[in-house]
Amino acid sequence: MDAGFHILEHPSDLGIEATGADLIEAFRQAAFGLISIVVDPTTIGSAVQREIALEGSDVENLLVQWLSEILYLYDGEHYLVSGIEILELSSTRLKARVTGEFIQEQKHRLRIDVKAVTYHQLSVRQEPNGSTVRVFLDI
Repeated sequence: MDAGFHILEHPSDLGIEATGADLIEAFRQAAFGLISIVVDPTTIGSAVQREIALEGSDVENLLVQWLSEILYLYDGEHYLVSGIEILELSSTRLKARVTGEFIQEQKHRLRIDVKAVTYHQLSVRQEPNGSTVRVFLDI
């Protein structure tokens, strides 16, 4: 995984600021940032593929829904994402294909339990030289 993200510290939360040449890459990097908080990403295989389709009211809401879906796969289905291909991204729709595998306690080193993706200090910036997203997580 590329290091197109960095973790932001906050008194009661953790944040992710992710960048990319375009919004698709910034969304990908934000998801990789979330995954790196939850588990050591180098331990995740790519045996199982999933399709994700989301709709949001705007691009900021879509970012929260996107990361919440990645978190749900981990927390609700015990599925860890290792690869991400965003097939479609507009201001209100996202379609993606993810690869990964189900949690295996002997293989995956879990790190921090993330409770939720929040709207606190949420931002999505698209500029001619690239895109940046920022989101905070409730831990």
